Amino acid sequence: MRAICVFCGSSHGTREVYTDAARATGRQIAEQGYTLVYGGARVGLMGAVADAALDAGGKVIGVLPRALRDKEIGHEGLTELHLVDSMHERKAMMADRSDAFLALPGGVGTLEEIFEVWTWGQLGYHHKPCGFLNIDGYYDHLIAFLDHQVAEGFTRDVMRAMAQIADTPETLIGLFENYIPPSAPKWIDRDET
Repeated sequence: MRAICVFCGSSHGTREVYTDAARATGRQIAEQGYTLVYGGARVGLMGAVADAALDAGGKVIGVLPRALRDKEIGHEGLTELHLVDSMHERKAMMADRSDAFLALPGGVGTLEEIFEVWTWGQLGYHHKPCGFLNIDGYYDHLIAFLDHQVAEGFTRDVMRAMAQIADTPETLIGLFENYIPPSAPKWIDRDET
């Protein structure tokens, strides 16, 4: 594992604990010698995670759609800032440059990003770990819903287990380092004879 992609909010949320977690995540990624890949903005949790990684001497790669450069305020102090034409290009470049995917607290965009790469893993398009940093219970309701999907027969246990969950960046990165992708097929009721 060389690079960890972080998906997170372009705002700080309502509590300082989220910004503190973003800073701790950026610092941990850099101190462990990994490259941070993220959405390229200098605002919100996005800016906090990038600044912390840079302050710790890490390499940071940002990927930002040109149309969002002014809205998300592109970070000019990164190791690399790539401007792309669409959100599709942004996500593809971030995925290509990353070996693991971590979701800090964020909104709908954060969920869309982590769910897309998790789905790609379930389909066998990659074998990279995905995880949620569950800061102060932020993802508790989502985790309960994911478990509900399993109980209702829409997600297999092995696919649900692909989503690593931890309360600290150190723990989540440790899970990533020891991740073994499942070898079972995604589909629940497909006849495999």
